[in-house]
Parts: sequence; C-alpha cells; structure tokens
Amino acid sequence: MDGTTGVSFVDHAAIWATAIAAVLALGGLLWRLARPLRRVVRRIEELADDWHGVPARPGVEGRPGVMERLSRIEHAMGAVVHEVRPNAGGSMRDAMDRVDRRTASILGEPPPSPRLHDDAAEEEGP
Repeated sequence: MDGTTGVSFVDHAAIWATAIAAVLALGGLLWRLARPLRRVVRRIEELADDWHGVPARPGVEGRPGVMERLSRIEHAMGAVVHEVRPNAGGSMRDAMDRVDRRTASILGEPPPSPRLHDDAAEEEGP
C-alpha cells in the first residue's frame, strides 16, 4: 500500500491538514515553554523600573529610583548626625549636655565630664 487515497485532492488536503496541525502544535508548545520566560522578563522589567524610577503620568504618581531614594536617606541621616553630635550649642546633643550639667548642679553633684566625639570609633561600628 502506498499511503494514498487515490484521489489527488483528498491526498493534498490531508497533507495540508497534517502540516497545519503540526505547525499549530509546535506554536502551542513554544507558547507554553515561553510563559516562564515571559514571567522572568516581566520581573526584570519591574526591577529596572524600581531601580531607575518611573516618571509620573496622568492619574499615576511617579516613583523615584533607588539612587534618588538613597540620596534622600543620606540627606536625612546628615540632619540626624548633626543633631546627635556636639557642635556650637545648637544640636540636640548640646541641649542634653546643658540639661545634664544643670541637673547635676541642682543636685550638688560634680558636673559630668564632656564626652568627645570619636569619628574613627564610630565608623568601625559594633
């Protein structure tokens, strides 16, 4: 048997139907295999948006990127450091030292010794 029907039109239709089914099956397989890849690509895009930031658009606020956020945090930390280190008398640390000295004088205790700031010791950390 030669695998044909003897009718040329039916043979060609069967070949074309088989080819179309094979192409569709291959397309479906590729689509199914590409789904996890699309998820990874979407997550990478989200990471890039978070890193670089997203500009504002109508109805949606913009989000600053990581570097801009870090800059804001560093600026805020500079203000905190300014307040917890003794300076010319305007920091919170200076005010606490003044209160400590006044309290000691009211109680008749010797004034506490001034605490000096040691940058090297602080940078080493715990």
